[in-house]
Amino acid sequence: MDPITLGIIVAIGLVVLMAIGTPIAFALGAVSLVALLYDRGMPELTYFGETFFDRIAEFGFVAIPMFILMGAAVASSPTGRDLYRSLDLWMGRLPGGLAVSNIGACTIFSALSGSSPATCAAIGKMGIPEMRTRGYPDGVAAGCIAAGGTLGILIPPSVTMIIYGISTETSIGRLFMAGVVPGLMLAGLFMIWTMIACRLAGGYNNPMAQSAARVKQTIKENVDANLKALIRVLPFLAVVAGILFALYGGVATPSEAAGVGAFLCVALAVIIYRMWQVGPIKLIMRDSLRESVMIMLVIACAEVFAYALSSMFITQTVAAAIADLEVNRWVLMGIINLFLLVAGFFLPPVAVIVMTAPILLPIILAADFDPYWFAVILTINLEIGLITPPVGLNLFIIKGIAPDISLRNILMGSLPYALCMVLGILLLCFFPGIALWLPNLIMG
Repeated sequence: MDPITLGIIVAIGLVVLMAIGTPIAFALGAVSLVALLYDRGMPELTYFGETFFDRIAEFGFVAIPMFILMGAAVASSPTGRDLYRSLDLWMGRLPGGLAVSNIGACTIFSALSGSSPATCAAIGKMGIPEMRTRGYPDGVAAGCIAAGGTLGILIPPSVTMIIYGISTETSIGRLFMAGVVPGLMLAGLFMIWTMIACRLAGGYNNPMAQSAARVKQTIKENVDANLKALIRVLPFLAVVAGILFALYGGVATPSEAAGVGAFLCVALAVIIYRMWQVGPIKLIMRDSLRESVMIMLVIACAEVFAYALSSMFITQTVAAAIADLEVNRWVLMGIINLFLLVAGFFLPPVAVIVMTAPILLPIILAADFDPYWFAVILTINLEIGLITPPVGLNLFIIKGIAPDISLRNILMGSLPYALCMVLGILLLCFFPGIALWLPNLIMG
């Protein structure tokens, strides 16, 4: 059977398994196992096990559970609440100020947690009920949190950037730096749309949009409490800044920096918020273990899947077909973006990166595109997948937080933010320096 036909059969099998609710890791593993047995026979089982364990045994992957532990310590503490309250005070006078402050809280919390689901859940649990209480439309309340949560995989420290760096053998420090300005750009685009959407919808209650005397009184009443809340957040931000400095300055490897960061964030959560009881610490460890095992299992099964496709010459055939396309390099980039967008609809970011990054990187380099710039483009495409069906992880997190908001309202509120991300990709294509200026400035 020719590789293209085999590839189509494998793709159909994977889609069918996911459609019936099979977890993505098990779906990838099952399809890979059947394909290898069909193509190579029983002896291939040896290579299946070796590939599965060898991949996740790489030292670089130690950074992933450490960064997840760091994010869990932040997410399980009242850090998100303090951050949210402080930003609500300073952004309250903007149109739709509460919704805008939620975007700001998601942006900063993304840097603290490095996780999209953690950001979405931590800020959403406080932000959505408060916005609905003040009369914000359900679509705006749900959409701004779902979109803001996606920044967790772009703004450093990002777990997906670590996986991309290991998969493509590129500098993780430079990848982190490349995500900073695009992440802030997307946050700015989200805020602009949020203000427009709130002004168009109207009907919400903005306590800060009152008379000057009332505003002054409100600020005076809340400034002390909010400054104290902001002071409690600053040590966590200092830890993140220290991690980035250690990576960019060559002081430590990503795994070492992540380990120190995880220890400090757990210690700060215990000391600042007096989380002395066993229960909160147990919750942090449980959440970290659960997410780490899920990600590592997806990585291992995705690697086996990639090995199966390579063994059957499917990836080589597809890569050769793409490389042989006699088209303008920007047309080629458009095709790759479309492919990544569709892949993000069905697969989690981790699986997409592990399976596609090593294949696409030689094509990207041959077309004279920068691999760090491409990492940002790839990540934004995967961000779109987090707020679009059928997978749409953030949509279901919002649904869990506010079960009385229909999935249709959540989706319709999120789609404009997906268009903001498309605009962000276009801006990066026209102005690559948005992603490359900072890493080039700091790292040469």
